[in-house]
Amino acid sequence: MEIILASGSPRRKELLQYVFSDFKVIPSSAEEIYPENWETEKIPEFLAAAKAGDIAKNYPDALVVGCDTVVLAEGRILGKPKDKTDAEKMLRQLSGKKHRVITGCCALRKGKSIVFSQQTEVEFYPLTQEEITAYIQTGEPFDKAGGYGIQGHGALLVRAISGDYFNVVGLPVARLKRELQPLLS
Repeated sequence: MEIILASGSPRRKELLQYVFSDFKVIPSSAEEIYPENWETEKIPEFLAAAKAGDIAKNYPDALVVGCDTVVLAEGRILGKPKDKTDAEKMLRQLSGKKHRVITGCCALRKGKSIVFSQQTEVEFYPLTQEEITAYIQTGEPFDKAGGYGIQGHGALLVRAISGDYFNVVGLPVARLKRELQPLLS
């Protein structure tokens, strides 16, 4: 069976190797837009389904996995920062507080689908301006939802997590493996 990850994320590629030893990576070109009135917690599932569907239309017999991760702080979605100023604003918003990381996953194969999301609570230490500036200078914030990566220098910002660590990295692999079972037969 052909397996396709509909994401260009190097972190997701690395994590999916825990589930499958052989798969292709074909990044989706689906736009990350969603209806305005959509329930915030369901947006990652919606976007994951759009990404998987974008690739599955050309590979109907393959198992296609799409994902989307958002950081939800104070009821607002924090996407990827546009620039240094945006990254600084996000990190200030997360400083000393808890937020949720939600990863939506969608798997499609032969007209069947599985869609779910996983949530993890993350708490940041209170951050000084020097810590924020130093972290931004690493370059890590710019391709990550919420402006940080827990698997890199961003680990120094995190006081605690409650839930799946790999979900914060971008792919809840243990749950994904279990959820995929009906599509593998």
